Amino acid sequence: MKKIATLLLAAGLVFGAATGASAIDFKAKGQWIMSFDYGQNGNFTGGNGRTGYNKSEDEFEANQRVRLQLDAVASESLSGTVFFEIGKSTWGKAGSNTTPSGGALGADDNNSIKLKNAYIDWLVPQTDLKIRMGIQGMALPSFTTESQVFNDDVAGITASYQFNENVGVTALWARPFNDNYSNTTKSTQNNYMDNVDVAALLVPLTFDGVKVTPWVMYAAIGPNAFRSTTATSDNYFSNFAGTSGKFPKAGMIPLGGALHKDGTPVTGYKLNEYGNTIWAGLTGEVTMFDPIRIAWDVNYGSASYDQSRLNRSGWLASLLAEYKLDWAIPGIYGWYGSGDDDNPANGSERMPSLSVNNINNAFSNFAFNGNPYIAREATLGYSMSGTWGVGARLKDMSFVENLKHTLRVNLIGGTNDPNLVKKLNRNGLSLAPNAGGVDGTAGMDPLYMTSQDYALEVGLTNTYKMYDNFTIMLDAAYLATWLDQSKSVWGNSKLNGKSDEVRDPWNVNVSFVYSF
Repeated sequence: MKKIATLLLAAGLVFGAATGASAIDFKAKGQWIMSFDYGQNGNFTGGNGRTGYNKSEDEFEANQRVRLQLDAVASESLSGTVFFEIGKSTWGKAGSNTTPSGGALGADDNNSIKLKNAYIDWLVPQTDLKIRMGIQGMALPSFTTESQVFNDDVAGITASYQFNENVGVTALWARPFNDNYSNTTKSTQNNYMDNVDVAALLVPLTFDGVKVTPWVMYAAIGPNAFRSTTATSDNYFSNFAGTSGKFPKAGMIPLGGALHKDGTPVTGYKLNEYGNTIWAGLTGEVTMFDPIRIAWDVNYGSASYDQSRLNRSGWLASLLAEYKLDWAIPGIYGWYGSGDDDNPANGSERMPSLSVNNINNAFSNFAFNGNPYIAREATLGYSMSGTWGVGARLKDMSFVENLKHTLRVNLIGGTNDPNLVKKLNRNGLSLAPNAGGVDGTAGMDPLYMTSQDYALEVGLTNTYKMYDNFTIMLDAAYLATWLDQSKSVWGNSKLNGKSDEVRDPWNVNVSFVYSF
């Protein structure tokens, strides 16, 4: 036994020495969030037996999420990263295959651990060309609200090169969807033409006091990418796979899908060719007049299909001006997005968007997608397409060490023609302004706002850095709404299934965040 032990020890020393010759440096990062929400009227209505914040949450919810990232660094030229996410887990809720949680008695949910990122970074030898391959976070550039077109985790390849201190370039290819279509009547057509492929080119330009990034992105959309598994000829947009499927469902097609001019659905059509979507933008900031900072985003997008009534194209622009003081950063800002006209037969005039899952929208983290943690968000819309707004904020106010406050006030309106709503309701679509949030109506954000609808958002975010790695956040937000309930707009709608009673959503969140 002593000889065997000696041999094992010697072998261990040999392998240990061999390993040390090409040592890998492991670095760990992580974040724990414990989040508590209390709010009401998340679907802008109540009554008719409705309870809770919205159709899926109680007024009070306790959630948690853990993220763990491990980097295996071989050198400055080669590393690998794996990024796991556990949760979000709702306390008391048992998980399922579609909604992992693991918060019920006994825990041990086998669906709660998810792969968020897994990629390798490497440099092309003798060059400064950086390559990232695998599941990673990708985002188009923005200097105001983060990208309102594409910002999510996705499988793909990114290549970036810095020519000099002023000019760089980034190219990317991603595959958000593929092999999710199964034909129940013809198994030979399973996974046929169901891919979505994305390619983009970004050119960041940096000069003294000025940064500008022009960019362009193209997406090819297979005719079966979102097709129903029942293979009915006119059900091409009902199978949005993955945890981010709700974003292209709302952002890539017109309200209600393909419709005739009078608002009745188009039936019996077939999609045989790839859809084509192209976006282009110019984003930048000016800091040469420090402490004044001016930033802007201008975006345009156009999606076209071989059924032209599914086309969607439009633009969105935003502008921010802020002034840095010793105790706060006051700022004013605004945005405007094109909206639908009253003819559904020519598609949608709102800018298409692929996914805005990962954005932290500094203009609004309650009305739109944008909360940095796991608090309630996107109450009004995922992206800002089809809306306009003006706002003011006091950012990072601080009067006590390690305690900061951000106060924001936003006036928000819609840019969609109210006559479109009248047509759809008159022809049996039974559209309610909150159908996007309640039923997930295709081509619709949680609230569809016309040019006669308005909302006022007031939000206060407080962060206290108790320790270097431990932050407590208290966030409170209220969204006052004024929807046009005349018969020419929403007067015949049923927000709660029985009446058009409107209630203002609000929420208070407390989050405890440990990051390392």
